[in-house]
Amino acid sequence: MSSNPFRIQSPQPSGKQPRDLRKAQPQVQGADLKIQMRMKSVKYKIAILSGKGGVGKSFVSSNLAMALAAAGRSVGIIDVDFHGPSVPKMLGVRGQALTADDEGIIPVAGPFGIKVVSVDFLLPRDDTPVVWRGAIKHTAIKQFLGDVKWGELDYLLLDMPPGTGDEALSVAQLVPNISGFVIVTIPSEVSTLAVKKSINFAKTLNAKILGVIENMSYFVCPSDSKSYYIFGEGKGKKMADEMKVDLLGQVPIDPKIAEANDLGEPFFLKYMDSPASKEFLQIADKIMKISESSQG
Repeated sequence: MSSNPFRIQSPQPSGKQPRDLRKAQPQVQGADLKIQMRMKSVKYKIAILSGKGGVGKSFVSSNLAMALAAAGRSVGIIDVDFHGPSVPKMLGVRGQALTADDEGIIPVAGPFGIKVVSVDFLLPRDDTPVVWRGAIKHTAIKQFLGDVKWGELDYLLLDMPPGTGDEALSVAQLVPNISGFVIVTIPSEVSTLAVKKSINFAKTLNAKILGVIENMSYFVCPSDSKSYYIFGEGKGKKMADEMKVDLLGQVPIDPKIAEANDLGEPFFLKYMDSPASKEFLQIADKIMKISESSQG
């Protein structure tokens, strides 16, 4: 077995202008054929996107994966945020390593049997930066999709980096029959403005938008049980209505979230009776109904 199964080569300079991935046509050969074969065993492929950083997108992706798995679905998650990979820590599997056999790369097993792949498993130290250009990221995403032994999965979630750049374009191009995008925001004007761009990005690609998740929606004070809308009230719903997409749910602020994330403990698993975890279960139920009814 190899402790580092990835062999990502830097692109060689050719003197040509960079290729526009939006115009690139998927090729049914080589790595792309491998992707198609791997993805045939995955029923639903969902990309989790946000217009900006700091909205808790990786937290939402990780806990949504656990909620889907807790509902009896087989789940995998790809951490496509190469420069800030945090899914392994949120799922409590940081420090483990990817291995491989003759059939491909073996993902790390997370809570509820979730299959996890992240560049974080390949970094030698906590402070090691990932200094990659777009072409190398594109190659890495190919390997995440085509070289990993995903097996039979109900859901494969792709936790995207903020914005609508190289990684989002690569995923849209490489993932065959992607089921749709879930957009994460917080209830602030700055966030909702950026998220509108992500929604329009998905629409430009003619990709289905499953809905919007508003994270950090409100805080319930333990002393008086009143809800306080720290970032503003109703802005996520207003934005979703304006963009004609569904609001899948509103995840409340909970101090235990930051505590669990800092400790590298899966919040959903540790606090399954919390309001936030119950909201993730409801969001997962909505996503299952949307995805599974459209196929059935």
